[in-house]
Amino acid sequence: MVYTGRGDRGRTDLSSGERVSKSSERIEAYGTVDELNSLTGLCRTYSDDKDEELVEIQNELHILQAELANRDPDVKVTQENIDELEELCDRYQEACPPLRSFVLAGGCKSAAHLHQARSVARRAERKIVALDQDEELREEVLAYINRLSDLYFLMARHENFLKDVDEKNPKY
Repeated sequence: MVYTGRGDRGRTDLSSGERVSKSSERIEAYGTVDELNSLTGLCRTYSDDKDEELVEIQNELHILQAELANRDPDVKVTQENIDELEELCDRYQEACPPLRSFVLAGGCKSAAHLHQARSVARRAERKIVALDQDEELREEVLAYINRLSDLYFLMARHENFLKDVDEKNPKY
């Protein structure tokens, strides 16, 4: 059964059985990662050539959620996950024209959604940093989410490049 009624009073269970407020920093952190995971699924529907990579990211985001949802997790993001993100970043950066200025989020639909994913990843990172200030997290957790937002940015640039959509720069 999907509904239990146990959360009706604003509390939820961690996998350890511990009851916590739904507004706790831990719930905020993995809830924002859950939002990012859903948005990544939306990005998959718009991108023609990144489905396999985005599915892998969704799986890794589930691992990240599990790690954030547990004080002693069975599964954890790894340095290998971070290395894979860095390899993808390098590949997309090499495929795009050099970045000469900040760019405005947008362009084609797939790029606009990837830019939105980037900004949600940054929000997730802020929530994770807040949790880390109270409960020290592993370095890989912070590095993973930081690298992921970089990758979404580069994927967005690549989508605009593939679709021959000019990036717009802010005017100061």
